[in-house]
Amino acid sequence: MIALIAGTGDLPSEVFKALTAKGEAPLVCAMEGFVPDLNPDITFRIEHLGSLLETLATLGIKRVCMAGAVKRPNIDPTQIDERTLPLVPRVQSAMALGDDGTLREIIAILEEFGMQVVGAAELVPELLPPEGVLTKAQPNNTMDANAMLGVQTVERMGVADSGQACVIKDRRILAEEGPDGTDAMIRRFVPTHSDAQGFGPLGMIDDLVSASADWLTGIAGTGKGAMLYKAPKPQQDRRADLPVIGPETALVAAEAGFAGIIIEQGGVMVLDRETVVQTLDANDMFLWVRA
Repeated sequence: MIALIAGTGDLPSEVFKALTAKGEAPLVCAMEGFVPDLNPDITFRIEHLGSLLETLATLGIKRVCMAGAVKRPNIDPTQIDERTLPLVPRVQSAMALGDDGTLREIIAILEEFGMQVVGAAELVPELLPPEGVLTKAQPNNTMDANAMLGVQTVERMGVADSGQACVIKDRRILAEEGPDGTDAMIRRFVPTHSDAQGFGPLGMIDDLVSASADWLTGIAGTGKGAMLYKAPKPQQDRRADLPVIGPETALVAAEAGFAGIIIEQGGVMVLDRETVVQTLDANDMFLWVRA
């Protein structure tokens, strides 16, 4: 039996549907505050992690898949139960090393409880697109140099455990992914339009505030012709936190005026690939799965 520890976003639903179609409906577990678009069978607190793992072992869970976004939770020391207490020093030490270190330690703990951790891409291999350009539009000759800069940048970011994506234009890095994620990074490049803020005095105020913020960052409206590069962190355990793009990524990139998206082959999952490609084709953008 397999358990799906589900976070937010569309990935958990994709994994759930794929497993259910194979006749292996998973036990869905969700952390409080990060409920997925699924009905969880078990909702748990991070302070009760040890008890959760004992429950999974008792239920005969042999495999676990972690899918979806979960931000670092606030831990209430008064809520830590006795089953979890022995794990606290290990988790605290791992958290000091960043998100990647924390995930590695969680995987190690799961394995100690006799559970095999399986990546979402292993369960749903069709989420990893083949090498090549999947769209009608093709990257021009300058994009290879931009891609190489993206590779170097994401490798540097990965060593610092700071993100998995960046925005590049004319061989210059315009932005690096932060804790708020890829789509939020791209959204900063979307030009401000007063008609998107509504009508009347409130709409005018919203527009003024938004425009002022965009002017201060100097980013909004500068994305025309830029590209998104996304890849896993170097040395990361690909069974957890493998990068993802989806329809929303394609949509905001189009709104920002990007020329296209480059992802590492075998290292980035694409949700609802058909819709992603349709959106990019409609905006004369490319999707390059680069080996």
